[in-house]
Order: sequence, then structure tokens, then C-alpha cells
Amino acid sequence: MGKTYERIDGRLRTFIEDQPLFFTATAPLDGDGTVNLSPKGVRGSFAVVDEQTVAYLDFAGSTAETVAHLRENGRITLMWCAFQGPPKIVRVHGRGEPVFRDDPRFPGLLGHFPGIDPAPHGLRAIIVVTAELVRDSCGYAVPFMSYDEDRSLHSDRFRREDDESLSRYFEKKQSIATSIDGLPGLPLPLPAMPPQAAG
Repeated sequence: MGKTYERIDGRLRTFIEDQPLFFTATAPLDGDGTVNLSPKGVRGSFAVVDEQTVAYLDFAGSTAETVAHLRENGRITLMWCAFQGPPKIVRVHGRGEPVFRDDPRFPGLLGHFPGIDPAPHGLRAIIVVTAELVRDSCGYAVPFMSYDEDRSLHSDRFRREDDESLSRYFEKKQSIATSIDGLPGLPLPLPAMPPQAAG
């Protein structure tokens, strides 16, 4: 039987923070628009900011659908599954916002991720989500799977880029500055990483 939570704390917070993988789901307001579902990994790139707020690092990629949808309407659902231990699924339904590098809140938010160096990953934004509904469910059909380690391919690829070359990479991609459905996506050129966030 699923349970609804008023806050993200205690065992619920521990469960969320322990998972090496989570998923994000967003959609445009247009009923014919493209629903987006993305897996998110990289240990240390997710944080519980407070009992109602979570955040994750939005790294370089070939699209920016989540950013575009959040800029348009803010709706987002995050989901975690227990692939080991007791079966459990947790969903956080809420309102999300991409905080870009030139936002004065960016350096302070980056402080919630002390265990990760964002530089090799081409950090584009920090996605901040305010929870409106937090629920769990049984997860009986989720298979057992083992986590070995993060892949190094993402950091191997993007550690070669500086802010200027990263912007050029994004500008060449069809669905970065504009979403699949034509919504504003990642603002380009990419602002420089704030000095206090760089090291």
C-alpha cells in the first residue's frame, strides 16, 4: 500500500540519497507535445536541499527537453526504484526550475554537491524541485540489479571542453537552444562558470 509523505526526511531521505539512478519526467503544456523521460546518474549529482526541496546537476547532453519544459510550465516528477534490498518506488511530484550559471543563486546551490567536481561534465544548470506530492509504492515488479560503478564516458568526453567550446557544441545540436517541440531550451551562449563554483 502506497504512503504519502509531508516531507523528505528520515528513512525516505536516506533511501533517495542512496540510489545511484533516478528518472525525471516532464511534458509541454501542448497536449500533442513530446513527453520526456530521462535517466540521471553520476554519484553525488543529486541533493536533498531541505525537507521540501531537492536539486540535481544538469550536465551536458544532446538535448535540453527537461530545461525547456520547466521554463514553460515547471511541472516535473522524479522517481527512484530500489534495485537492491526491500522493494520500493518513490515519486516526488513538484515544480522545477533550471538555475543557470549566471543566476546569483547558482554558487550557493552548487555547495550542496561537495562530493562531485562538475567541471568534467559540462555543467549547464542546477535543477531545483519543490515537492508538492511525495509518495511511495511497493515496487514488487522491479527486478534486482546490481550497481557496479559510474561510467567514465561522460566525464571523459566533456572534460576536454571549456565554456567557449561547450557553447559551440550546444549550438550545433538541434534540440538544445530549442526543444523538440520548439520551446526555448538552454540559453546560449553558455554563461561562464562563476569563479566560486569553478574550484
